[in-house]
Amino acid sequence: MEYNPQQLEKKWQTFWSENKSFEPSDDTKQEKKYILSMFPYPSGRIHMGHVRNYCLGDAIARYFRKANFNVLHPIGWDSFGMPAENAAIKHKLHPKKWTYENIDYMRDELRALGLSFSQTREFATSDELYTKWEQEFIIKMYEAGLLYRKSTVVNWCEPCHTVLANEQVEEGCCWRCGTPVEQKEMPGYYIAITKYAQELLDDLKTLEGSWPSQVLTMQENWIGRSEGLEFDLELSKDSRFKLNKQFASYKVFTTRPDTIYGISYSALAPEHPIVKYIVENNLLPNDKIEAIKAMQKVSERDRATQDKQGVSLEIDVIHPLTGELIPVWVANFVLASYGGGAVMAVPAHDQRDFEFAKQYSLPIKQVIVGSEGIIENPTEAFTGEGELINSESFTGLKNIKAKKAIIYHFEQNSIGKKQVNFKLRDWGVSRQRYWGAPIPFVHCDSCGLVPEKVENLPIALPEDVEITGHGNPLDTHETWKKCACPKCGKEALRETDTLDTFVQSSWYFLRYATNHKKWEKEGISKKDADYWMDVDQYIGGIEHAILHLLYARFFTKVLNDLGYVNSREPFKRLLTQGMVLKDGAKMSKSKGNVVDPDSIVEEFGADTARLFILFAAPPTKELEWNDSAVEGAYKFIKKFVQRSSNISKEAALNFENIEHSSLNKEEKEARRKVYDALKRANDVFTKTFTFNTLIAGAMEALNALQAQNNELVWAEGYYILTNILEPIIPHTCWELADNLFERKNFNNKIEVKEEVFALDSIVLAVTINGKKRCEVEVSPSASKEEILEIAKKQANKWLEGNEIIKEIVVPNKLVNLVIKG
Repeated sequence: MEYNPQQLEKKWQTFWSENKSFEPSDDTKQEKKYILSMFPYPSGRIHMGHVRNYCLGDAIARYFRKANFNVLHPIGWDSFGMPAENAAIKHKLHPKKWTYENIDYMRDELRALGLSFSQTREFATSDELYTKWEQEFIIKMYEAGLLYRKSTVVNWCEPCHTVLANEQVEEGCCWRCGTPVEQKEMPGYYIAITKYAQELLDDLKTLEGSWPSQVLTMQENWIGRSEGLEFDLELSKDSRFKLNKQFASYKVFTTRPDTIYGISYSALAPEHPIVKYIVENNLLPNDKIEAIKAMQKVSERDRATQDKQGVSLEIDVIHPLTGELIPVWVANFVLASYGGGAVMAVPAHDQRDFEFAKQYSLPIKQVIVGSEGIIENPTEAFTGEGELINSESFTGLKNIKAKKAIIYHFEQNSIGKKQVNFKLRDWGVSRQRYWGAPIPFVHCDSCGLVPEKVENLPIALPEDVEITGHGNPLDTHETWKKCACPKCGKEALRETDTLDTFVQSSWYFLRYATNHKKWEKEGISKKDADYWMDVDQYIGGIEHAILHLLYARFFTKVLNDLGYVNSREPFKRLLTQGMVLKDGAKMSKSKGNVVDPDSIVEEFGADTARLFILFAAPPTKELEWNDSAVEGAYKFIKKFVQRSSNISKEAALNFENIEHSSLNKEEKEARRKVYDALKRANDVFTKTFTFNTLIAGAMEALNALQAQNNELVWAEGYYILTNILEPIIPHTCWELADNLFERKNFNNKIEVKEEVFALDSIVLAVTINGKKRCEVEVSPSASKEEILEIAKKQANKWLEGNEIIKEIVVPNKLVNLVIKG
């Protein structure tokens, strides 16, 4: 049989489509598997990263289908977002037209790979029906106090007249036009993810062993739980007067209450209310005001990479325990988003505080000593453990014990309290752009902010807009923007912000879990979700380890609390695949090192692309592109097809009658290699996902089959190999299994026959004084005495005339004889 990949791939792709071969069943009594790869953005063409991601998921899905599971393996499109608007500006195309044309093209590319996706559950997140149910969730979250509107400082590009996400700011400039970005206070919508911070942290424990440990660590660090002391720093009398009695104190949080006697200054974030009041009322000399304004224009992220900068605010606070006056500064290293935007600064024991103190010649007071004692003229902060000094009644305590003692003292005297803080911040979901899901709220002069009525959803985007890159076209669309207030009926204005696309990707797996017939009327079907959720195996890039996975976990918990689903975690198991590299760098158009998957499919066939991508490296490791390895994959498949001509129809029907004991050595070895590959396959598909080892085992098995001539052994080998390779090279295996076995080997789980692993003989190394001299072949049942007798006879020339003083037999491995001299 000759191998013609284009012909047989077209044949089986047509068969699968016409027969709806990959649609999940509605039979909820059947054991299920939900296999999901992270869905793509429809950029126009797939890349090798897509190929790797979807071939991994497809292999797992195909394996479980053959094992008689009800498999849900869907695909969809994360279709809102900035790239569509950029394309609209560049190509003068409407974002919707550009997006859906790309979806059509990419769908064909994925189908050409033979991926076993459900066709009925496919959708795009920009579909109005998807937007409808998402807007309902947003309204329910608002009603539950989980979504709110507030003003905050954002990245603003004046020429583009839009807010930019942090990732859209490159070296302080707008990624689109290159203009320096300003910090501007604007209203926006926020989801209160911080209310779930502790649960998101605690539930990471339930994922241990089934999620990569580094992903769990990354999530834990992002949530960033810290325990410490919260207290007020009271302003001095003179300082209160300087601030026109508008402020009496401000809160600080510290994880190091043991260092509290070492405070030598306090620092506020540039956005702190006291700092803003001072600037707005010109309460400092002009040069200081201008310096503070310059700090305020820089984003927190960019400040983190700058040298320490600060300005004295010429006010003081009172130390809560000693009564000393402490100067207050504004500092660029203090974050407005953490701990109230204010810190007690202890330069002797915090490196950041130390660097600032050195910069501005502020005092450095050591209050903890280690084994080296007091450090004169320190060059860095001492952050180790030790004993308190210069700390009044707490002097002499170990600092770990002092933390608890000082917090207790604050609480007993009602001047502070133990506090848990998180680095995690509430999630800003407002985007000032057109191509996104409209936020379903209305602004009414009489009623204020009002959610749209659920029965009026979806609030769909108007299509008669022009995308120029200057501002949000929804702001200037008078007929769409004007509406009636859902509460009082008066004239009102629609919200023109659209949702962050992370919102759409935070619950899409629940859309897949609902039968398409129920979706239009019900949205998420709780009954369907109870059956399919949680996702049994999730596959995607490590770059999504923090935000996407955290938001998906959060959304699942919220939708549970709102009564939509019973799940509280979305993904049982997680596989994070490594990047595809070429010439040592990640494939990208800018580097000119992209390999077009379409060209591989056209020249060598989809199965070659699939085999290479799964064989070249373990899935979690980076994969280096190799043209010769692609050709090697093609040659293996070609040989696999051609060697099938060794099997007659009669042999294909009768191989179950093999008498293993009557086979010769080569025939037995071939069977052992085939069944070894089968045994390996079961482990790979359910535990390790190291498809490279499975493919290597199949290659070894084919080589072993070629070393013997028994037709029945050939037939049995192909019965097993076409089964275990079907998830990897499906078109080839369907063709061979159909021709030889009427695909009966796809309907049953093939049992491993342990008889093939029973050896007729074993080979042992013979060493003398630890040095290998020869080998002996013995029966597996041979006794120690029999083995020694054979070994001594075989090694006689090295033993002759020498006294053996020790005889060691290591079962199934070696014989070691120790001689004198």
